[in-house]
Amino acid sequence: MCTGGCAKCLGITLIPLAVLCTLVNILLFFPGGQVVDNNQHITDEVWYFGGILGSGVLMIFPALVFLGLKNNDCCGCCGNASCGKRFAMFSSIIFAAVGVLGAGYCFAVSAVALHKGPKCYTGTEWTYPFQDGNYLTNHTSWSVCKSPENVVTWNLTLFSLLLIMSGVQVLLCAIQVVNGLIGTICGDCKCCGCCG
Repeated sequence: MCTGGCAKCLGITLIPLAVLCTLVNILLFFPGGQVVDNNQHITDEVWYFGGILGSGVLMIFPALVFLGLKNNDCCGCCGNASCGKRFAMFSSIIFAAVGVLGAGYCFAVSAVALHKGPKCYTGTEWTYPFQDGNYLTNHTSWSVCKSPENVVTWNLTLFSLLLIMSGVQVLLCAIQVVNGLIGTICGDCKCCGCCG
């Protein structure tokens, strides 16, 4: 497969992932699927916008660049038509690095949120009753959260989804770094002879 075609496939995959990460982060603003009376009752990591900014907005830029690489018809330089393609593939490495940073940020925020656990009402106060992360294997301890209802399952599911999707985004951007290096060194696939 040509380096431009590979980049286009990666871009096509990254766009729905970015949209899904944004939607998942928005759902986290409704703990347990309910509207809260006080914004202070929402888990702090939700306000870091890992899914909206990191794996959402920052991922759109690399995805759009990757999509455009297949049809990039740079005029070249100094009479060398493949020079423009090589520069485009090199610039895609920079955008892939931006994607890795954004998705890495979302991954880190989600991992911290999973370890810390949700903020909930324990019957006496709004607090983080699962500071050490032991709640992940001890389902009986989830009953300490009285309100919002099902907040532990809600946060665990949605932050896990963000963790997985941002991990996939990091992997796809890393693949584009390698693909971009190949495209920078070889130029288009016609230069390397792999497309006949």
